[in-house]
Amino acid sequence: MGSVRRLSGLVLAVLAALPLPVAAASLSGQVRLDSSGQALRASEAADAVVYFRPDAAFEPPAPMPPQSMSTRRKQFLPRVMAITPGTEVAFPNQDPILHNAFSSSAGNQFDTGVYGAGEGSRHRFDTPGLVKVYCNVHHAMSAHILVLDVPWFTRPDAEGRFRLDSLPEGPGTLVVFHDRASIWQKRVEIGGAPTEVEVQLSLTRRKVPPHMNKFGKPYGRGVNRY
Repeated sequence: MGSVRRLSGLVLAVLAALPLPVAAASLSGQVRLDSSGQALRASEAADAVVYFRPDAAFEPPAPMPPQSMSTRRKQFLPRVMAITPGTEVAFPNQDPILHNAFSSSAGNQFDTGVYGAGEGSRHRFDTPGLVKVYCNVHHAMSAHILVLDVPWFTRPDAEGRFRLDSLPEGPGTLVVFHDRASIWQKRVEIGGAPTEVEVQLSLTRRKVPPHMNKFGKPYGRGVNRY
């Protein structure tokens, strides 16, 4: 009997010495957009990226499976993509015309070269930050890849709703990115109960920002002839 008690005491002591699991919680909310004082359709919030950065240290996220940003009807689809560092992105061409995806964003520069319909090439994005993607053939084509060094991110649905799960408890910053608005940030305390957040963004920037071609020069006449 005494040996059983001693064994039980030893087990309890070992369990007490083990680190406690990190509690996790959820955060949800609504993204609403307006432009020039007029409310926009909720579906336009799907171009936003919502992510959470805790104050406490956390394990960096692993690379995601390969992603795809295609060209179709002279557009990049999706227009906005969120990935983790080390993730590869393919740029397939689904148009019957030529394209040339490229970016001059520091740390993540790439250039697919001119290519026709087909799989195109891939590029691995290693540096956290915003990657502005353009087409060297078509000035009006633009997209954004957000390389995030946190694992907690999502995009709003067609109703502008979003939800982040498995968040570490404690203080941190909720961030909402939209390429046509200023960065939205809010300090939040993640606890055991679900947290609800309302986000209002005013779109003040052009859908296609001013930019140069891949050579750092203005687009010439006839650039959209293909």
